[in-house]
Amino acid sequence: QVQLVESGGGLVQAGGSLRLSCAASGRASSSYVMAWFRQGPGKEREFAAGMTRNGGTVYADSVKGRFTISRDIAKNTVWLLMDSLKPEDTAVYYCAASRTYGVSRRPTDYDYWGQGTQVTVSS
Repeated sequence: QVQLVESGGGLVQAGGSLRLSCAASGRASSSYVMAWFRQGPGKEREFAAGMTRNGGTVYADSVKGRFTISRDIAKNTVWLLMDSLKPEDTAVYYCAASRTYGVSRRPTDYDYWGQGTQVTVSS
């Protein structure tokens, strides 16, 4: 099992940047496919970015070129660097871990979730 704790959310103006952290405890996060999802007000949870066990990355079209997922294996931490933020990026952001082989965009394929961190982008 792995436990996930997100941090780093907050209020930022449009065009600004934030870096979210996902600290994993228990089993190493590199043993899982790791991903960031987000859920905006009144919306379904959606995939934002993911990383395979060997470090490959996948991004949703809506964040490609603006968001970067990365990890530090020694620190057992995964990050999401978010640049050029837009008001439509406002959401609760969740870190998730999956035992599947590749990066899935479906929330139901993820076995472990953090509690979420709020990101609010003002216009």
